[in-house]
Amino acid sequence: MTEIPALRLDPPPLAGDTALAQIWDALPEARVVGGAVRDLLLGRPVADIDLATSRPPDATAAALRAAGIRVVPTGVAHGTVTAIANHRGFEITTLRRDVETDGRHAVVEFTEDWRADALRRDFTINSLSMARDGSVYDYTGGIDDLSAARVRFVGDPASRIAEDYLRILRYFRFQSRYGHSPPDPATREALRSGTPGLARLSAERVWMELRRILSAPDPVAGVALMAELGVLQAVAPELDPARLAPLQAVGAPPDPILRVAAMLTGDPIVFAERLKLSNEERDRLVRLRDTPTPELSATDDALRRLLADYQRQDLIDRTWLSRGPDTLRHRLAALPQPIFPLFGKDVLAIGVDSGPAVGLLLRSIRDWWLAGGAVADRQSCLAELARQACVPPASAQDAEKEVR
Repeated sequence: MTEIPALRLDPPPLAGDTALAQIWDALPEARVVGGAVRDLLLGRPVADIDLATSRPPDATAAALRAAGIRVVPTGVAHGTVTAIANHRGFEITTLRRDVETDGRHAVVEFTEDWRADALRRDFTINSLSMARDGSVYDYTGGIDDLSAARVRFVGDPASRIAEDYLRILRYFRFQSRYGHSPPDPATREALRSGTPGLARLSAERVWMELRRILSAPDPVAGVALMAELGVLQAVAPELDPARLAPLQAVGAPPDPILRVAAMLTGDPIVFAERLKLSNEERDRLVRLRDTPTPELSATDDALRRLLADYQRQDLIDRTWLSRGPDTLRHRLAALPQPIFPLFGKDVLAIGVDSGPAVGLLLRSIRDWWLAGGAVADRQSCLAELARQACVPPASAQDAEKEVR
């Protein structure tokens, strides 16, 4: 039976993509699926393009190779290969239906039924598919849900969550980005009741979704709903949702680590280790705790002193956390980064014996430099070094030549 598309986009929105055209030349029946179709319909930028095909994985790979396209068998057991065209990767997956699920992983069988494949997806707005000619196929009401800014599970919410408990967090990720309509009672209850299943997820997957939720342009309502339903307490009890809205209100950037820093009530190291944050993310959280907050009344000298000891971005982030004004951030961004111009070899060059005295003298000069607003140049610092070390200035200048 010939399928009738829900709508046809004219001109086809991806017609100018030459790499995708190579894929379609090899697999004319393939369709773009998932998030790319959703974002195209909303007029949003499309990042990754995934496709589906009714061919089995081996036939898909053979057709691509015959067209001169390199194939990487990234997930053949689940029907996925990656095609490399024009140095870009496209995941292409054979249509599937679930045979068995355990709350996180599924046993699947391949099918030629596009509807069956759509019905196994999580949300209606992610179950759309689009052919090369711009025909969009909608088996679940996803187009209407997009129009209504509604995030809705495909089928029964409780059943879909029981198939994969990660879908609870995915719901809030999509709700924060695409949903303005509140969840219906069945969805609310399914999210609440399914929360204990989150304990079965790895810390890495939990953090991946939480980071995506906190990367949304405005996650305040979504995070508040997570807290209301007990989801936030289950995955991140250290985060206070009430602290997010004030940060959002001052126009802070959509930075997940900055938002965690604003909401965090516990030790950042404990939080980072529990959720398996990267070392870079952990270290930044610690710095955002330990970096002082620049005062609005601070002079340029005071700001330069801070810039000499702390990272510029961390200082700017502290002003967001304290809800300081833009003028303070602009001043921090505009000031040159002060760099103390002396080194241990400069102290040795004037005849100070190697040992603790070198470090003590260098720190003393640096304190003098900071007290003056971190503006003294190398020659001035060398003169101060000579004064504190009781060395004639001429000797210090000779030492400078020797260092050079």
